[in-house]
Amino acid sequence: MNLRLPPLQTLRAFEAAARLGSVSRAADELSVTHGAVSHQIRHLEAYLGLPLFRRAGRGIAVNEDGRIYAQQVRRGLDELARATGLVLAQPRADELVVSVVPSFGSRWLMPRLKGFVDANPALDLQIRASLETVDFDQEAVDCAIRMGAGNWPSVSARFLMGDAYFPVCSPGFNGGRIPLRPVELDDCVLLRSAAEPWGPWFEAAGLRRPEPRHGPGYNDANLLLQAAAAGQGVALARATLVDEDLAAGRLVRLFDVAAPSRQFLYLVWPPRSDRAAKLALLRTWLLAEVAAYTPVSAVALSAPPAA
Repeated sequence: MNLRLPPLQTLRAFEAAARLGSVSRAADELSVTHGAVSHQIRHLEAYLGLPLFRRAGRGIAVNEDGRIYAQQVRRGLDELARATGLVLAQPRADELVVSVVPSFGSRWLMPRLKGFVDANPALDLQIRASLETVDFDQEAVDCAIRMGAGNWPSVSARFLMGDAYFPVCSPGFNGGRIPLRPVELDDCVLLRSAAEPWGPWFEAAGLRRPEPRHGPGYNDANLLLQAAAAGQGVALARATLVDEDLAAGRLVRLFDVAAPSRQFLYLVWPPRSDRAAKLALLRTWLLAEVAAYTPVSAVALSAPPAA
């Protein structure tokens, strides 16, 4: 059925009056006159062939038909607003919006990013730090750098690199008497992170230890490493995040044991952008940077299992 819908301004006037219970307040909200809202309501009731309001003291109230109709109109207006916002927020052809895990973005990507910006001056690069998984159907994001197993549904993914974990602490930790053997960690404060448990490293070091249940805990790798640099305890660091701290002497690596990470870094994007030129520029640059990268700690980074 090809049903002709009432004009949008008519539906907006009706919805506002129904929600506010007042023609005057609806007029104020919409920045129109009282008479304009009244006219739109009368026009809508005539179009539908039924009344939508009843008088309620000095105001108005929707009747049952009006209540049902207002609910659906409000939902439709909300959907229109959301759709309009999504369209307006879509990246431009000369804009590249990249979502990235905050710790990797600040500690590995940012020190290198000037090279990409200088090589692509016409591209408006936007970096958005977030721990949330991007919904490419709902968010104005071109691509994302994420950690995981690389098996996300409905996205294209390119493996970037793996990682490795090892303990670090401040050179002044414990008055400068830093542990020399893994078993000496029993006498140390171990900083905790739910994303980076100690268990796999204990296993790699041949230690039969339960996961620490006490000591400061952090949900962000940046905070974890800052706490270690401040002498709060021993942290389990990801090799890709600790380069600058090791090079500057803010942190020192303990022992020669590293545990391979079971999470890997990927560049992901919606399949509709497979041929996007701006995405190809970033992908090519990232892969070149990864190929040239050697951790300061000289540990071997993990690789995903063969498909």
